[in-house]
Amino acid sequence: QVQLVESGGGLVQAGGSLRLSCAASGRTFSSDAMGWFRQVPGKEREFVAAKSGSGGTSSYADSVKGRFTISRDFAENAVYLRMNSLKPEDTALYYCATSGDWRRIGVRPDYWGRGTQVTVSS
Repeated sequence: QVQLVESGGGLVQAGGSLRLSCAASGRTFSSDAMGWFRQVPGKEREFVAAKSGSGGTSSYADSVKGRFTISRDFAENAVYLRMNSLKPEDTALYYCATSGDWRRIGVRPDYWGRGTQVTVSS
């Protein structure tokens, strides 16, 4: 059974940093794209960042470029999101996701985690 478990969320002041982790289990995801999304109440879930199965390609939402960095540990079946210079508008529930097709990771992932809350105070 595939399972994605996020961790690392919390409360941080504006300008601070957090590192989110996502541990995947159930099978090997080394060939899959893995990524992060976020959602605030009343709004649609939005794409944040993704990294390809080869690890050679990354993609970021414009709103986080230059501040967030996605990385993977293929041996650990994990994906991380380093978030720097956090802003109050980054406050959201952050989800980990995977896709067997890089082209779908941003729009229709195969699997989702349950999310970890990030709150940035002003």
